[in-house]
Amino acid sequence: MADLVSLSRADLAQRRKRLRRKQHMKIIQAIWRSFAITSLAGCLLWLAIQPVWVLNTPKQIVMKSGNELLPEETVKSLLVLSYPQSLWRIQPSAIADSLRRQPTIAQASVSRRLFPPGLIVDITERVPVAIVQTPRSGNSEGANKQASVGLIDASGVWIPLEKYTSLNPTRKLPSLKVIGLPEQYLPYWNQLYLSMNQSLVKIQEINCQDPTNLILKTELGNVYLGPPSPQLSEQIKILAQMRHLSSKLNSSQIEYIDLQNPEAPLVQLNQKNQKINVRNP
Repeated sequence: MADLVSLSRADLAQRRKRLRRKQHMKIIQAIWRSFAITSLAGCLLWLAIQPVWVLNTPKQIVMKSGNELLPEETVKSLLVLSYPQSLWRIQPSAIADSLRRQPTIAQASVSRRLFPPGLIVDITERVPVAIVQTPRSGNSEGANKQASVGLIDASGVWIPLEKYTSLNPTRKLPSLKVIGLPEQYLPYWNQLYLSMNQSLVKIQEINCQDPTNLILKTELGNVYLGPPSPQLSEQIKILAQMRHLSSKLNSSQIEYIDLQNPEAPLVQLNQKNQKINVRNP
């Protein structure tokens, strides 16, 4: 019996020793783990504050529009940054927001580049579809205000002409022309442009100055659409059906085409004030 008691005490003592060793090992592992994490954090901090992680010049910024790499002068004109500046203090999201607020840019994304240090900027430029000319207007002193010229994209966003040409000096400007103030055409621009873009009749100009009569200058002659309405798409479809009119009449004979009622289109001729009803053209 004494031997059993002796063995049990010895066994318990060994167990206590093993537990103490495990606890000591856990403490040592925890200390080493904390030391490793602290050292790693310290190394990262040390690396972050080194002079190498600094934006010193626009040459460190890579800006692309699609697959096209934009020149340094364009980068300077689009990004207003102070130099030198720590790469870690730069906020890519704030830069992207500032780019999207520019009239020539539709989308933008910005990210840091670590090796070599710099920024990577991807932008999607707005594509103008028409040149817009606002008419002259008089002021209270009787003087005329100069007409302004700009560009507009398919969604109706105004793009300053000087800004666009400075960024894209070699690109051709759109051939379509719009005459009128933005408030005269913006409410129906999207519907009108989408319809015209699918038309088989070439349209050179849109005159929106008269709110009671939208006038298109086409290869067939001037086309009167009346006040803008939900019928715009239907009117443009009827115009496309009349594209063979040029084989029957010379454009110089046509004063205008009246599509205010798309179910009964009319052709006003120059001679003797003659009108032609065009049905099922």
